[in-house]
Amino acid sequence: MIEIKDLLLKFSNLLLSEEIKKNATLNILKEIIGLEIKSEDIKIKNNTIYLNIKPIYKNEILIKKDLINSKLEESLGKKAPKKIV
Repeated sequence: MIEIKDLLLKFSNLLLSEEIKKNATLNILKEIIGLEIKSEDIKIKNNTIYLNIKPIYKNEILIKKDLINSKLEESLGKKAPKKIV
């Protein structure tokens, strides 16, 4: 029988990995684009990065999407988000 503490630990690890992905994305975007994005403006779901920012900034990110994706793969490995929306 699975104990509740084991389930909670599993969910806490999942949440932690999402925070790690979000922080890595924030750092890489700051490095490549030079743009400070709030943590609340990024949402990662199903290996897709959703950005809630102005379209002009989003266009700049989409132009450099390949470089951003390669940096994300370097830092996060196989679990890196693949798409940016």
